[in-house]
Amino acid sequence: MDGFSYTNIFDTKGIEYLIVIGFLVMIIPFWRALNKPVKAKARYKEALGVLTPEVLRIPQGLHYCKSHLWTQLKKSGHAHVGLNDLLLHITGEIELMNFRNPGERVQKGDLIAKISQGGKELKIPSPISGEITDVNHEIRKRPNILNEDPYGKGWLYIIKPNDWNNDTHNCVTSDKVKEWSESELQRFKDFVAIALQKHSPESAMLLLQEGGELIMYPLAGMPEEVWKEFQESFLGYYE
Repeated sequence: MDGFSYTNIFDTKGIEYLIVIGFLVMIIPFWRALNKPVKAKARYKEALGVLTPEVLRIPQGLHYCKSHLWTQLKKSGHAHVGLNDLLLHITGEIELMNFRNPGERVQKGDLIAKISQGGKELKIPSPISGEITDVNHEIRKRPNILNEDPYGKGWLYIIKPNDWNNDTHNCVTSDKVKEWSESELQRFKDFVAIALQKHSPESAMLLLQEGGELIMYPLAGMPEEVWKEFQESFLGYYE
């Protein structure tokens, strides 16, 4: 069989196979990056210093109050109370003052603490009425716990409520929490734009990134007048 020769297709296609394999190896990391969980994307946003809905921690099973506190009723009949993550992402590192003591009784809206930062303050109203049974003194020693774990170790009080259902009927729960948080963040962005034009227009470029995104902890860089207006618009404290 003169003139006949045998060719191994694997020899001739070897380079092509290697190219295809190499392409697949290269594309796998990109595919994984595109399919990372929301938490990973949130960490990326936070690392960039941008305050967006993705960076907010919004655990289920809590009652989120319009005054930006949260509360959770335990099986014991006592409720934990704390600051929500949006408020902490707006203010940044803070100190808490004017704590109430165990045994004291409070009404919904009563002052239970003050946020302090560089001489500027926010008053924190109680989200429920009842008797204070415990105070988290650890956050006085380590205030960074508030930002690290606001819904766990960063709780403020344990209160035995008088009328849980009535006090929390206006709170946001379950599937509505994410939508409410996004709406509140947008409301805050609108508030910032107006407040800066009124009180500190030169700070606008420092607090708003290109595209209108807020920097992380924007309230920290605003004047005291803006803190007072934020108090009235978002925390609703009444003495």
